[in-house]
Amino acid sequence: MQTQNKTNMMYNAFKSMTAAAAIALLLASCGGSAKEKKGDINDLKAKIEKLKKEKKKLDTDIKKLEDDLAKADPKSAQVMKLVSVDTIRIQDFSHYIELQGKIDAEGMAYVAPKGQGGLVKAIYVKSGQKVGRGQLILKLDDAMARQGVVAAQQQTGQLKARLAQAQTVLERYENLWKQNIGAEIQVINARADVEALAAQLRAAQAQVAMAQEQANMSNVYAEISGVVDEINVKVGEFFSPQSAANPNMGIRIVNNSNLKIVTNVPENYISRVKKGDKVEVLVPESNGIFPSIINVVGVSIDPVTRSFTAEAKLPSNPLLKPNQTATMKILDYEAKAAVTVPVNVVQSDEKGKYVYVMEKSGDKMVARKKTVIVGEAYKAVIEVKSGLSGGDVIITEGYQTVYDGQGITTGK
Repeated sequence: MQTQNKTNMMYNAFKSMTAAAAIALLLASCGGSAKEKKGDINDLKAKIEKLKKEKKKLDTDIKKLEDDLAKADPKSAQVMKLVSVDTIRIQDFSHYIELQGKIDAEGMAYVAPKGQGGLVKAIYVKSGQKVGRGQLILKLDDAMARQGVVAAQQQTGQLKARLAQAQTVLERYENLWKQNIGAEIQVINARADVEALAAQLRAAQAQVAMAQEQANMSNVYAEISGVVDEINVKVGEFFSPQSAANPNMGIRIVNNSNLKIVTNVPENYISRVKKGDKVEVLVPESNGIFPSIINVVGVSIDPVTRSFTAEAKLPSNPLLKPNQTATMKILDYEAKAAVTVPVNVVQSDEKGKYVYVMEKSGDKMVARKKTVIVGEAYKAVIEVKSGLSGGDVIITEGYQTVYDGQGITTGK
């Protein structure tokens, strides 16, 4: 009986020491002034390491005392610690880099005039209308341009008449010269007049072509096939290449058959993201996952955002629209038949990472500390590269308060 009382007293004393150590750690972590902050941090680190060593020794001593207690008085054997457990299953593990991006259309263009622009005379399409490449979209006022064409054509006609007259004179002088009538200088001058008028006619004809081209610039055509998404211009307003480039003033055509997601990748992932990587695109409004691969990776780092771009093509889908926000999940690591456990069950001490598993010891179940080497973690799961195997029973609840060799029960 004295042995039992002595053992109980020692057991309670060690429990008190453990509680006192925890309280001392708490008080130490709360103390210190701003001026002595750096020194206090070093002191705290040293105290934490010291307490960890003391805790390890206390755990060992408590285990020995509990064993002695069980031997001295089998009826007063320790109460089993209630825990929850789960059996480790071998499964494939994947790690993703999740980034926010937006959907863009490779086939998207703003309608713009080729010339200097002008007043809008007519618009031949409506919002939502399908159009083909080269289709006439709107007409600009071309009155001045047409006047230029008429003037150039009139000048051409006059030069043609003068050229015909000069050619007749040349032929007449050449015939007389063949009959030794007249002077050779007359033939030479007549030929020079013909050549000069012919050159002027060619220049005038080029001027007509330029005037006609200028007039044709009043016709504005679709550069791509698609759907008219927006019309932000009205008849009577001035429409130019500069105003067409403004999203709030132009006409936009979108071809949703060629969509893509574009995202900015932080530069610390530069070695982990490359062309050909598999991705999953999540669009909240569609409630779907769209698999794809990265087909474009930026070749430079943005000096402001410290990131580079990555793009992946998307399928044609009525639920996908340009400028929608989406999440790009880039698969940067995967392991087949991997051992995985919940992230929260992995603990750390001075020797590294460890978990607690449940094992049979004699006629009871006990907690066993297992040192592990971990790999990548994604969401609530972490890969265990060594230390565990399929079929091991891991403690998932109550693992914070057990020690190596402690008797445990699942309550079943």
